[in-house]
Amino acid sequence: MKQLVTQWKWTLGTLAVLALIVFATIGLTGKSDSDEDMQTAIQKSGKLVIAMSPDYAPYEFRTMINGRDTVVGSDIKLAQALADELGVQLVISATTFDNVLNSLNSGKADLAISGLSATPERAEHYRFSTPYYEATTVLLVKKDKAATYTSIASFDNQPIGAQKGTIQNTQAQEQMPQANLVALTSTSELVNELKSGKLNGIVTEYPIAAGYVAQNSDLAISSVSLKSSGDTSSNVVAMPKGKKSERLKKTIDKVIKKLVKEGKYKAYIDEASKTIAENE
Repeated sequence: MKQLVTQWKWTLGTLAVLALIVFATIGLTGKSDSDEDMQTAIQKSGKLVIAMSPDYAPYEFRTMINGRDTVVGSDIKLAQALADELGVQLVISATTFDNVLNSLNSGKADLAISGLSATPERAEHYRFSTPYYEATTVLLVKKDKAATYTSIASFDNQPIGAQKGTIQNTQAQEQMPQANLVALTSTSELVNELKSGKLNGIVTEYPIAAGYVAQNSDLAISSVSLKSSGDTSSNVVAMPKGKKSERLKKTIDKVIKKLVKEGKYKAYIDEASKTIAENE
């Protein structure tokens, strides 16, 4: 009898371990870690999970629609177009910008779309789509100080800010070395610091700056702009690197090329900017 009990306990213990192994091989997106490629796994699951930082108007931002807090923007439209092409439901995983790419590593998301740039450092760990938008880097300032800041040199020894982990933060470090740069987690934090007088400028993309100007009559876009960094100034979709994402990348690139060729992504930005102005 003791031997049977021991065997029974061993069997239960083995089953428990096997169950843990099975659950461990299933990512947080609900896709099994099998030999199938990502596109097949996404279509089988019926959902496309995309990580975004929804404080980046007009790309992705929160607004009230019919009394509900909703994430909208040009990148949301792009994400929906990708989900439609795959024939699955779109699921947005909202996070901070510096955690957007980490969501791919942890399996919390299939893709990352958040005004991302394909830097050489990121390319070592992630696969990127063809670019879908390129924006100028500008400085957002207080409207009553716009005439003061007319050159990069005018920001020397002045406190300026950029969003942590962005290409704009790198551009500010490289092109504005005499300014006192502060990197914060979100653009909304930076804007609060600018409005309170703790910062004299924010280095960001033109559409982002235009979005905040539409919402804040006391802000303006400076005449100063920073030099483009080539391909690293373009927005791309990020995905896990490896053979399993090859087919998915081809599908994403096909959708992006069509949207860009037809001028639809630019129209998405214009539509999002209009939404911002209407909710001012």
